[in-house]
Amino acid sequence: MENQADMESTVGGNTQVGDVPPVEGVAGGGTAYGWNDGGFHSNPIRGTVDPTKVPSSELLHVWCMPSTSNVCQQEVPRSLECINLLAARNEKESAQLAIRPKVTWGGPDIAGVVQVHCTDLCSTSGGRLVVGESLTLRRVVSILGVPDALVPLDLPVTQLNLLPGETTAIWVSVDVPAGQPPGQYEGEIFVTALKHAEWLPILSSAKCLTKAEKHEIYRALRGCLDAAEQIDIQAQEEVVQRMKMANTDLKRILASPTFSECSLDNSVVDMMDEDGFTNLSVRIKISVTVWDFTLPTTPSLPAISETVIEDRYGIRHGSDEWYEALDQHFNWLLQYRISPFFCRWADGMRVLAYTSPWPADHPKSDEYYSDPRLAAYAVPYNPVFSSGDSAKDILRKEVETLKTKTHWKKAYFYLWDEPINLEQYDSIRKMSTEIRSYALDARVLTTYYSGPSDAPLAPSTFENFIKVPKLLRPHNQIYCTSEWVLGNREDLVKDITAELLPEMGEEWWTYVCLGPTDPHPNWHLGMRGTQHRAVMWRVWKEGGTGFLYWGSNCYEKATVASAEIRFRRGLPPGDGVLFYPGEVFSSKQLIASARLERILSGLQDIEYLNLYTSKYGRDQGLALLEKTGVYLGPERYTLDHMAIDVMRAEIFNACRSDH
Repeated sequence: MENQADMESTVGGNTQVGDVPPVEGVAGGGTAYGWNDGGFHSNPIRGTVDPTKVPSSELLHVWCMPSTSNVCQQEVPRSLECINLLAARNEKESAQLAIRPKVTWGGPDIAGVVQVHCTDLCSTSGGRLVVGESLTLRRVVSILGVPDALVPLDLPVTQLNLLPGETTAIWVSVDVPAGQPPGQYEGEIFVTALKHAEWLPILSSAKCLTKAEKHEIYRALRGCLDAAEQIDIQAQEEVVQRMKMANTDLKRILASPTFSECSLDNSVVDMMDEDGFTNLSVRIKISVTVWDFTLPTTPSLPAISETVIEDRYGIRHGSDEWYEALDQHFNWLLQYRISPFFCRWADGMRVLAYTSPWPADHPKSDEYYSDPRLAAYAVPYNPVFSSGDSAKDILRKEVETLKTKTHWKKAYFYLWDEPINLEQYDSIRKMSTEIRSYALDARVLTTYYSGPSDAPLAPSTFENFIKVPKLLRPHNQIYCTSEWVLGNREDLVKDITAELLPEMGEEWWTYVCLGPTDPHPNWHLGMRGTQHRAVMWRVWKEGGTGFLYWGSNCYEKATVASAEIRFRRGLPPGDGVLFYPGEVFSSKQLIASARLERILSGLQDIEYLNLYTSKYGRDQGLALLEKTGVYLGPERYTLDHMAIDVMRAEIFNACRSDH
């Protein structure tokens, strides 16, 4: 397997090194991208192309794809259909829009420029999902040849350069607020080929203008446009024609991203006259059914993930920049239903895990721990920062403060990662004894994939593994085991859970790290989209009560945030990385991966299945997973998105009348 660091790549919107097939993760990843032109032919248009006189459909292939598709640069065009989404309140649903040029009409090195703009999504009862708030667009950028980074686009209007012979994908997301009225919401996305114009570079440089300067220019241009629209239609033909051309250009300028914030109602400014616009653009209808079910603000299944700050950003631990970055990461991950913890490592895989770097009695800690989006939080065993007090005194004070809070039930201590011998197990017991002397109901979490190597507890390796609770009880409450251990033997879950004592508060969580490998569900770069989403289907089917992921932004170290992205050596590409620094893409925002969006979808699927189970029982929920073909086992899950839509629609139809 070729490590990421040994492969050439560029990111941030640049094309990948040519003729290198995409990274397919461990054992292939099942991407089957198809690195040829797919057999379709170019449009027969010859000579100079004027996109203001030719329907954009003759210049562009435009089609829709589900969120589980890996839309590569050589994706074969399909017929254009509407985007139809089903969403609960407090749910985010996504689809993709693919664009591929049929001919070249632009300047040097590009096929042409297209403008994409959206309308709000409106219901007949007056409800509205607003562009830029509930409806967002992001460009899908390849990492190591695999479509993964989702870079935000300006709204309500954006422009994209298309490259000859390449498919560009846009990630379309609808984020439904918790208080959104149910109903059918409809809107449109318009894709229009633009004529190369001299004002384009001017607009590009105008992004450095202040908001006041933009407003001044905007008012002047708006005045010119108003005057042009009032010219008598009976005037001389040449004057009318010139004014119409000026009218069209002015509207294009006002509709550009540079001036979108100046429009008082923030609605789309017409790019050209209504007839020309509707006649030339490719129109994609988007319909969203919002139903009367609200996903719980606090996720039913705690999904927690490590996040590191210093390695990537080159900032000093405890500096103002460090606190700012930590706060940004904390709040940003919560929107993906993930409860983050931050981490430092010591010898022998000892872990200092914490969700808040502030003391428990600090208002910021209470803000973090009380956030209803947070399902679980890590309490540090040792101080995050050194102080004059002893570590034992600090720990006692932390626990005694937290156990008086209503959010204490979310707390856990993550002390050791994958202990492998009796000495390490003994360290866990000693630390837990100290913690439990301050709060008997404290929870300790331990990850493991085997029993202690120097003191077998049972005759076989697997029996040794399932006997770990006997070794750690009562010092451990959350037994977090690797999915890799199970292989394709899902029946072994019963053997693991039979060893636990739920009446003593013991829980079974799982994790993925390195493995399992293809075709099993995991979050490696290059695996299928349904393979990413299936991680949470597996957790739900196996009956886990929580899930841990070892890293969210664990890249190779960098000195500045804008440095080239490099995955850690020796790991499958993408392992430990779920999002990217915005600075790499000239953005101040963190950049989600398509994999992270699919994780969110899987966590939302769990809420759907829990609703169905609450009405019809767990056996019926398991039967629904199997009947629709969504998930039967770690090697038998759907490769096609249609099965997911069928399952969700069946839950919608079965539960909407009672909810």
